[in-house]
Amino acid sequence: MRRHLNTLYVTTENAWLRKDGENVVVRIEGAERGRAPLHLLGGIVCFGTVGMSPALMGHCAELGVRISFMGRNGRFLARVEGPVSGNVLLRRAQYRIADSPEATVALVRNLVAGKVSNQRTVVRRALRDHAGRMSEGARERLEEAARRLKDVVRRAVRPDSADALRGLEGEAARLYYGTFGDLVRRDDAVFAFPRRSRRPPMDPMNALLSFLYALLTNDCRSALETTGLDPAVGFLHRERPGRPSLALDLMEELRPVLADRVALSLVNRRQLDAADFVTAVSGAVSLSDDARKTVLTAYQERKRTELTHPFLKEKTTLGLTPFVQATLLARRLRGDLGGYPPFVWR
Repeated sequence: MRRHLNTLYVTTENAWLRKDGENVVVRIEGAERGRAPLHLLGGIVCFGTVGMSPALMGHCAELGVRISFMGRNGRFLARVEGPVSGNVLLRRAQYRIADSPEATVALVRNLVAGKVSNQRTVVRRALRDHAGRMSEGARERLEEAARRLKDVVRRAVRPDSADALRGLEGEAARLYYGTFGDLVRRDDAVFAFPRRSRRPPMDPMNALLSFLYALLTNDCRSALETTGLDPAVGFLHRERPGRPSLALDLMEELRPVLADRVALSLVNRRQLDAADFVTAVSGAVSLSDDARKTVLTAYQERKRTELTHPFLKEKTTLGLTPFVQATLLARRLRGDLGGYPPFVWR
């Protein structure tokens, strides 16, 4: 099993990263503020205006440590990486299946079933752990959502077109986000969740979710590239220039587990408050600098959670799940597996 490697997140504006032997050194205003051994890192993610020496970039490329540059709010800007791994035969198989409506349906069906199953588990866990502290209306709404999400999973076995399955995925998303506000156990109106809003997020809860989804997308993209797959050619998400469609596919089944649960924990445990969010003149909401650090710490801790993989029956961590699922997807595309086994959280 692949070893869990850490990700170095740099959030301080005008920080400068350089190489010192086999370490990365972070300097801020001329003073060293931290260092980390490169052999323990799987990636470096920089937010905002962060500089880096060419020597460090080159050494990271040699070691396979991917460098990602993101906007202050998590929007992907660029990546620096070494030679692409994998072989052309795997990517050719990926392209052939993406061009085949019949072959695509089977993959999309499992991706949708995995995502909706995990959304249902988030709802059911909330009912199991907190039903006694919920209002009767919230409990009834969540129970109804759990029943209907289960029905969506059942109906996903029937459609014979990817478009029909995308419709079911959209139905599940409306159900899930329609009751997501009931999963927030705070009376604070700041964290009300009327609906999912993106580009830009218009309230703190949506800003938090969007930031975590950006982190998870970056992890999924890295996992796919490590496996040798093309992150731009997906099955559930249609191809668009500049869009990592396959990374978004892989993220769908993982975001209830790796992102939504982190967001809910941070809010319900009062680790974030109204002062941790900034509202622009346009109404767009974003995380403050200190809040981003809090979220990144919680995300890293969540990734270290150990579990037994439901398909492989081996011990792993949540942080390695994108790599495991990318490997299983590659095995399916090569014909080594009869179907793609989605990650189903229990």
